[in-house]
Amino acid sequence: MKLAKLSNKLVVSAITLAVAIPALAAMAKLDNAKSNVAIVFKQMNVPVDAKFKKFSANIDYNAAKPETSKANVEIELASFDLGDPEYNKEVLKKEWFNAAQFPKASFVATTMKASGPGKLDVNGTLTIKGKSSNVSFPLNVKQDGKNQIFDGSLPIKRLAFNIGEGEWKDTGMIADEVVIKFHVVTTQ
Repeated sequence: MKLAKLSNKLVVSAITLAVAIPALAAMAKLDNAKSNVAIVFKQMNVPVDAKFKKFSANIDYNAAKPETSKANVEIELASFDLGDPEYNKEVLKKEWFNAAQFPKASFVATTMKASGPGKLDVNGTLTIKGKSSNVSFPLNVKQDGKNQIFDGSLPIKRLAFNIGEGEWKDTGMIADEVVIKFHVVTTQ
């Protein structure tokens, strides 16, 4: 009887390991050197590119069952780079990102659905400056050796997140639409 119980415990342990190991292997590690998050907006109708130098991404992507995939991205707002130290300081102020009170922006995926080979429709919650909004966007996914590459863009309205308060609400100077572009590379 004791041998049967021990045998059952070994079988249960083996099954648990068989299930747990692939789950652990699926969690990918962000390759910071190859990844980037940038934005494009228009100032006086001229496109301006900027980037965030620091962000993290936890992605658990299952190509066979994308609906079970999960993603969480956090961006450090103080890492925003417009290419000029004075402009960089300005956008961290209360009227813009208010980085002292809201140091990070985040995105949490709520659903991912296949929409074609290498394509997903992603829904989730974007939070910037304490304001959250449900967003949707297409995502391209490709395998490159041991790397997964996720490319996409998400247009948002900056005023919906109170980015540009006071005199900066005027969309004649800075357009309301901002496009967040990302290229995220993960390794297993």
